[in-house]
Amino acid sequence: MTKLFLVVLNMSIAASYVAIAVFVTRLLLKRAPKIFSYILWLAIAVRLTLPISLASEFSLLKFVQPEPVSNTGYMAFLPEVAALMKTPAIDTGIEKISSVLSFAIPAVTPVNNASPMQFLLSICAIVWLAGVVVLLVYSIAAYLRTLARVRTATLIRDNIYETDQTDTPFVCGFIRPRIIVPTGLSSQEMSYVVMHEETHIQRRDYWIKPFAYLLLVIHWFNPIMWLSYTQMSRDMEMSCDERVVSRLGNSSKGCYAITLLSVSTNNKGLLPGSPLAFGEHHVKARIKNVLAYRKLPAWGAACLLVVVGAVIAGCATNPRPLEIAPPSVQKQSYHGYDLDKLMDNKTLYVGNHMKVGGLIGGMPEPLGLDINGLELQTSSQPYGVTYRYLANDTYTETEANSSIFYNNAVLLLSLIDNVDSITYRISENAGQQTFITFTREQVTQSLGEDVRTYAADKEGLKRLIDQLMQ
Repeated sequence: MTKLFLVVLNMSIAASYVAIAVFVTRLLLKRAPKIFSYILWLAIAVRLTLPISLASEFSLLKFVQPEPVSNTGYMAFLPEVAALMKTPAIDTGIEKISSVLSFAIPAVTPVNNASPMQFLLSICAIVWLAGVVVLLVYSIAAYLRTLARVRTATLIRDNIYETDQTDTPFVCGFIRPRIIVPTGLSSQEMSYVVMHEETHIQRRDYWIKPFAYLLLVIHWFNPIMWLSYTQMSRDMEMSCDERVVSRLGNSSKGCYAITLLSVSTNNKGLLPGSPLAFGEHHVKARIKNVLAYRKLPAWGAACLLVVVGAVIAGCATNPRPLEIAPPSVQKQSYHGYDLDKLMDNKTLYVGNHMKVGGLIGGMPEPLGLDINGLELQTSSQPYGVTYRYLANDTYTETEANSSIFYNNAVLLLSLIDNVDSITYRISENAGQQTFITFTREQVTQSLGEDVRTYAADKEGLKRLIDQLMQ
């Protein structure tokens, strides 16, 4: 269950970043028809539904970290391995926040070889599941009560029913949706209400809203998702209002606004996941939107649709993961070190394998050796990284290689904040394996200082490299 909770949590974090992008875009589309804002919420639905996504150069998530896990399409803001690590590794995508959160969680507890992070995640998973169950049971019970109230509704025509057990019209049912209206509506009010609810049915909103609410139930712990659901519901209703006004013409705006006001006065107790109701909350904002609505020309609608589609594509895709670059394409910027790549992959945690792999891609390769992956030692202190190399026919033990191994290890110890040792495992054709290890303690004693102080910027790295080259 903890594993499932971590997947949900990572999806929720990714969706939160997407929600921020959607909120900003909605502000820019404030004067546009609400149908475009309504479509935008598809990006969040994708993030909350699918744990994996395609990679794209245009992904808006490239502005946050961490990078997606290679070849999986999965964004690991709180990696699954963190649940098993004895030191927490929280990465929200913003380095300073990650540092504060990780520092606030205590280190290893020797009892039963368990970590506070493991225990905390287990408790959170139980609370999360309990919240899901409570919300689902409450929602189903409320929906069944609504069905019981309108059971005696009288058929007017087609799928339209009238009852004195409700104060506001709404759509009820998932297979054969019915329009339930209160008694006492005038013929004009009835026509507006029916057109509004029929628009919901034509767009399948009676499926979309419950599905959105189900996603909200799964991600109930995230306040940004509650805000998103509220705004999505508002955009849904406003776009429906606009569709009705567009069909009836601008002369209907005033009468439609009066109808909105008259059927909304007693609608204060609906559950967030309740059936589609004509007089839902935000009636004041809906009336203002109806009165201000202007139909766009075809070319304007087409342009906005392209913009909305681009935003959805950027939000629903992952940035391309960093990969270890082969020596032939490395940028030899400073004594064989790609300083830009090194600074881009600087990391607080040895558990961030994408960053740790990216670092070795920005360093000189030893002669006669081909990189063959890496291993992370994160189960207990001291924490370490092992880079695996395969020897080719040209490999020989040389002083140049020894220098490269040492210099690279020093740079890695400066750029990976919590790593304690760097190991190189060399596998030769005859099956022989050689291990070369450099520890932080050894390097600190040799250089007389903590090399992490050099990793503040590229100039610091240059000074460290110059010192190693002497």
